[in-house]
Amino acid sequence: MLTMPRTRTAWRRWLGVFGAAFMLGSGPVACDRSSAKAALPAPAEELRQAIHLDADGAPLPRADVVVAGGCFWCVEAALEQVVGVHNVVSGYAGGMASTANYGQVSAGSTKHAEAVRVTFDPSVISYAEMLQVFMTAHDPTQLNRQGNDVGPQYRSAIFFANPEEQRVAQAYIDQVNSAGVFDKPVATTLEPLDAFYLAEDYHQDYAVRNPGQPYIRFVSQPKAEKVRTAFPERIKGAEPASAAPASEESGPPATQPTE
Repeated sequence: MLTMPRTRTAWRRWLGVFGAAFMLGSGPVACDRSSAKAALPAPAEELRQAIHLDADGAPLPRADVVVAGGCFWCVEAALEQVVGVHNVVSGYAGGMASTANYGQVSAGSTKHAEAVRVTFDPSVISYAEMLQVFMTAHDPTQLNRQGNDVGPQYRSAIFFANPEEQRVAQAYIDQVNSAGVFDKPVATTLEPLDAFYLAEDYHQDYAVRNPGQPYIRFVSQPKAEKVRTAFPERIKGAEPASAAPASEESGPPATQPTE
C-alpha cells in the first residue's frame, strides 16, 4: 500500500515526482538531475585534518555538522548510512524558533532551510570528508531548489558553528569549483549556525519508515544510492576489501620461532 501525502507540500512533491518520472519515461533517474561530470575530489590533505579537538589536541569522539540540501528526508537517508556517523536528525536552521515548524517553513518565508544535524566521529571521518559525502548526495549547483522542491527552504547550505568550520567548508567548495566537476559553480551557501530546531517526530527516519512512499522511492533512495556507489568503502555493513594474495616470488610465509 502506498503511503499517501499528509501535507500540501507533500502532495506537490508526490505529483511532481510522478509527473516527471512518467512523462520522461526514466523513473527515479529523471528526478536526480545532478550536473556532476565526475566524482567530487577528495578534500585536500590539509582539509582532512580533524578540527574538532579536545584540550590535548586529540579528535573528539563526537562532533556535529549541520547541512541542508533539499528535502531533509533525502539528506538524512543519504548520510546516516556512512561509517563514522552516529546519528542524523532532521530539523530547521537559518530562522527563528517561533516559525520553526513544518507548516510555516514549507511556505518558504521563514528564512529556514530544511536541514539535518549529523553527529559523527572525527577520528573515523573528518569534517571535510563529511562535506564531500554531503555534496555528492545532492546537486549543490541548484539555487534555492532541489529538483521539484523549489524555494529557499530547499537551498543547499552548510551551517558553520565556528570560524574553522567556515574556513574548511569554503576551502572545499573552492576545491570543487576548481576541479570543474560541475557545469555550474557551487551554489551552496555558508551560513552561521545560530540554532538548530528539531523537526516534528513524523519527519525523523522518514525514509526508513516509509520505503514504499513514492517520493522516497523516486527521490530519496536514488540519492542514498549515489552515496553508496561513490563511497562503497564508507558504507555501514559493507564487506571490507579482501587482502591481495601473496606473490609466489615473495616466498612462503614467515613462521614464528619456537622456544
